[in-house]
Amino acid sequence: MTETIQNSVISVLIEDESGALARVVGLFSGRGYNIESLTVALVDAERSLSRITVLTSGTPQVIEQIKAQLKRLIPVHAVCDLTEEGPYVGRELALVKVVSRGENRTEGLRIADSFRARPVDTTATSFVFELTGSPSKIDAFIELMRPLGLAEVSRTGIAAIGRGPSVFHVNEEHV
Repeated sequence: MTETIQNSVISVLIEDESGALARVVGLFSGRGYNIESLTVALVDAERSLSRITVLTSGTPQVIEQIKAQLKRLIPVHAVCDLTEEGPYVGRELALVKVVSRGENRTEGLRIADSFRARPVDTTATSFVFELTGSPSKIDAFIELMRPLGLAEVSRTGIAAIGRGPSVFHVNEEHV
């Protein structure tokens, strides 16, 4: 019997220092784990902490191994599997360039409006749309733009946070 592959959104609070991200990415690449999306930014300047959000996939056993190995990395202060912890909000930003004329141009604007994508750059033959939403919403928008002249896509990767009052804390003894 084959275990099913699942997606997992893992949030990691890490020391904001040179090479810290490289160690996390090295853990994934060194063991052949897949990173489907990765975002990182400073979230606490006072304590010098950054938050890495990784969308990865694997069997439940592989996901557990990833979390255990992340927790052992020296610059890591906390690891949370948002997928496992309960409901979470996950959003991504995309810039989508569409090059078109005539009816395709009009249809592109109509579809963009229905997705709440806004044009942030316009020329006589192109648009750059800005779209925020779940990765699946962005995927759907891109697929609808493909036949209308999709030219280029830039995506941020997922940023995610747990819903409700619970807070992802740093173990204070590690700070």
